[in-house]
Amino acid sequence: METQPLYVPPREGLRGLFGSGNFLRLWAIGGVVNAMRWVEMLAAGLFVFQVTGSGFAVAVVSAARTLPLLLFGAVAGVVCESVDRKRVMSVGLLVSGTAALAICLLAAFGTVHVWQVALAAFAAGCVWATEMATRRRMVGESAGPTLISRAVAMDSLTGACTRGIGPLIGSFAFAYLGVVGAFAISAFFYFGALLLVPGITHAQEPRPLALARIPRDMAEGLAYALRQPTVMAVMAVTMTMNLFAFSYVALVAPITIAVFGRGAQFAGILAAAEPLGSLLGGLVLASTTPKSSPRALMLAGSASFLAGLAAMPLIPNYWLACTVLTLSGMGLALFGNMQTTLMLTTIPPAVRSRQMGLITVCIGTGPLGQILIGSLGETLGPLGAVLSIALSGLACISVIAVVWTRAERRPTLDS
Repeated sequence: METQPLYVPPREGLRGLFGSGNFLRLWAIGGVVNAMRWVEMLAAGLFVFQVTGSGFAVAVVSAARTLPLLLFGAVAGVVCESVDRKRVMSVGLLVSGTAALAICLLAAFGTVHVWQVALAAFAAGCVWATEMATRRRMVGESAGPTLISRAVAMDSLTGACTRGIGPLIGSFAFAYLGVVGAFAISAFFYFGALLLVPGITHAQEPRPLALARIPRDMAEGLAYALRQPTVMAVMAVTMTMNLFAFSYVALVAPITIAVFGRGAQFAGILAAAEPLGSLLGGLVLASTTPKSSPRALMLAGSASFLAGLAAMPLIPNYWLACTVLTLSGMGLALFGNMQTTLMLTTIPPAVRSRQMGLITVCIGTGPLGQILIGSLGETLGPLGAVLSIALSGLACISVIAVVWTRAERRPTLDS
């Protein structure tokens, strides 16, 4: 049985958050991890495209990083209810830093191959599978019940910022320092973030981890989710966004180079456009508490980004395409914030990690979207592939909106 965290900020608002050493450490670790994840994804994509000239190969290597979320997300949720979450974070940072250092050294000796980059991405993805059930959960809980929304908004804002900074660092590092420089930067920051973990004060009631009990705990977590319309809806929206929205990132390098005729460094700018919009949206959410329902905000944010993504293929100018992605990216701030807020405010602590693990599984459907968009890119071209998946995503969000609204109204009508 879980205990509520003992570390609650003494003051309200952003001053309360920044007065919490636990929140600051967890927030900083998240910023580093998210930034380096995008450094590696962009640098790996550029390297693979340079070596193979295939957008599909880029998509496959990108999928290797997110596949573990689908395979191990539910297991991670169960494990993180027993194993100390601080320890899980420490091991994860060590694994990620070691994988990045290995690619750096292989590249320095001129022996790096595409399969090795894919293997390192898979190892980092296994660590990523624990993110929702460990650090992301701890961020919200470190703020206390009255500041969960603000804490999640600040964390989402930082995630958006690092999604912009990371690709810029990755593209420029690759352009001027090659694979060695990009992955050296990543390894350095992973090991630096590891030093922040011991100072986190964390309350978690220990319980023995029985491997034979994992399937039963997973089944119980899924059974709980099936009885909760909000959980099921959040899972459906998350799956839709990862299948049909975020997968466009796999074709950023081919779109920049082959369609817009720009250099490798411009891939980082295009990749940073959407996170810039998310950053702007996150600033608004961090400074105020929205009055609309989380359901409406999550659906509206998701639909607005997909609409902007669908419009991008119709725009012939590189800088105008960046502008459209920036504006539509503001919707992703709503999606990301409401995704975590709904889970933390509607689920009891005893089953929270398992439910967050299920959300991780939904995020893990991203590889399927990346492989799909890579295949479509081979037949329709990069821009035709983006248009197809964006329109498919909009159709799915429309169906989810109708079903979710009816499910939430039904108890009221029955009474």
